[in-house]
Amino acid sequence: MNTLKLWRTFKEGKENFIRNGWLTFATISILSLSLFIVSLSFLLGTTSHLVLQNMREKVSINVSFNPDVPEERIVSIQNELKGYTKEVASVEYISREDALKQFLSESGNDPVIAQAVQEIGENPLLASIVIKAVRPDQYETIVESLKKSTFQNDISRINYEKNKKIFERLNRISETTQRVGLILGSLFIFIAVLITFNTIRITIYSHRQEFEIMRLVGASNIYVRMPFVFEGALYGLVSSVVTMIFLSVVSYYIAPYTNGAMAIGNFMDLYQHYAFFIFLTLVAFGVTLGVFSSAIAIRRYLKA
Repeated sequence: MNTLKLWRTFKEGKENFIRNGWLTFATISILSLSLFIVSLSFLLGTTSHLVLQNMREKVSINVSFNPDVPEERIVSIQNELKGYTKEVASVEYISREDALKQFLSESGNDPVIAQAVQEIGENPLLASIVIKAVRPDQYETIVESLKKSTFQNDISRINYEKNKKIFERLNRISETTQRVGLILGSLFIFIAVLITFNTIRITIYSHRQEFEIMRLVGASNIYVRMPFVFEGALYGLVSSVVTMIFLSVVSYYIAPYTNGAMAIGNFMDLYQHYAFFIFLTLVAFGVTLGVFSSAIAIRRYLKA
């Protein structure tokens, strides 16, 4: 097929696209909703992953020692842990005095809290060491090693368990969000394919007499079918643009709730970072769905 014929078939497909009116609107609406759910699920899943990664990078293990453990012993343990360079990035010793100063500073030097500490008569806080791992996934291994170490009896408590539960809960939320998004997206994609299929079917039915005339004058099967392929592609293309607009609006309103939660910034920054990739993927996916639906309708209702 030469360029002129290709242009004519595209023009015919565009006219069908415009002429269908409410059918076009319904097809684009469902297809856009399908693409929106899938792409939003991708962004939410990526956000959950980045939030978890950001939290893991900031987290540390705080190992508190019994009150009767001398400072020399704790410093010795600190130096021993520094030797495990494959797992341990840094080990910081915090004395009881430094811990109290930090606690009062974080409380805003509240006079009530300061008076309560004075009434106790002694420093209620324990000396500790703060351990940061080389990689976030190594914390659990470090905790297990601490529990089995030669100085396990010197340890009063390890604060990692609470963080571990938080990470597990966030992981479950992230996995559930992606799973639900994919299920809903798949369902709506199936509905979109059906609607696009029926739209093309109705268009074929309304032009059936024209096809008979075109074939009588020698028009090829490709020339007859290509307008519907272009029509399906237009449904996918326009739906992709509509989806990007919806994603921009949603990202704008979600952004304030995610400030500082990710190293990349907020949800809007994440969307802008992946915008070009998302748009290309949506166009490719949307056009493929539209052409696929058209191909099924053509094969079934437009006999050679």
